[in-house]
Amino acid sequence: MAISLADRRLSPPVLLAPLAGITDLPFRNLVTRFGAGLVVSEMVASQEMVEAKPSVRARAELGFGAANTAVQLAGREAHWMAEAARMAEASGARIIDINMGCPAKKVTTGLSGSALMRDLDHALSLIEAVVGAVNVPVTLKTRLGWDETCLNAADLARRAEGAGVQMITIHGRTRCQFYKGAADWDAIRAVGQAVRIPVIANGDITDSASAREAMDRSGADGVMVGRGAQGRPWALAQIAHDLFDAPPPQIPHGAALAQMIVDHYEAMLSFYGLDLGLRVARKHLGWYLEGVDPALRREVLTATDPAHVIRCVTQALPELAAA
Repeated sequence: MAISLADRRLSPPVLLAPLAGITDLPFRNLVTRFGAGLVVSEMVASQEMVEAKPSVRARAELGFGAANTAVQLAGREAHWMAEAARMAEASGARIIDINMGCPAKKVTTGLSGSALMRDLDHALSLIEAVVGAVNVPVTLKTRLGWDETCLNAADLARRAEGAGVQMITIHGRTRCQFYKGAADWDAIRAVGQAVRIPVIANGDITDSASAREAMDRSGADGVMVGRGAQGRPWALAQIAHDLFDAPPPQIPHGAALAQMIVDHYEAMLSFYGLDLGLRVARKHLGWYLEGVDPALRREVLTATDPAHVIRCVTQALPELAAA
């Protein structure tokens, strides 16, 4: 099973969600090596991207030129969204994704992200600006609605399709739910019934069992995995194998797992530099070493010497062998 976006073929239809501070270039590269139909960059503010503020440049090598990477843009003004999309395309982006699902207060207060679901006319103006600015496929990620009184994802999807959006991902919660409660996969079905373009189900999909249930209940064409990949960069490939007969991933254990962790750690240090890299790496190391001796895990997460961290990961080999 595959999804076609113009001349792009997303196979398998198992996608990595954009997660701020997590799905950076080193992690996306790792997930891609195991196997994923598409990985999405961390959300980037359109105006900041155009103005090339260092905070954005430092965070993003956005995957320009990578065949299986979508660059995700957010914003509230059509001019900046269009300019950022043009810049991304000119830099080699193969797919532009529009964020209308982020629930964070600092985003919605600025009338971006999921706040746009409260004004579909304005949301559509941004979509039209981006689609009109580029020749590459444009996709959309959003939620069921702003709150339980405003469940308008199907309406937004229908209008987005009419404006030229080629795929839509729906997180099965409203903005006001944030990440509380359970994702409503059944509610995503109405979106699929409203459009002819592919619909991707997102929210609470962590493994093959939840992916299969989400597909069955939503009628979606594929799934997007976020937190389920933390500490398990092979999770998407495993889902792809179990649901879509993709080749099985070579899941590392013991020495192979330790080496993968070390390689990822060194990639983060190289990408961010030592000081920032040490801080960013801790969250990933923590996920990798869940279940390891607490004292050893604490030593890894507080160490400031990369060589010491690597030695500690090697010391964890006996426990990693059982992982």
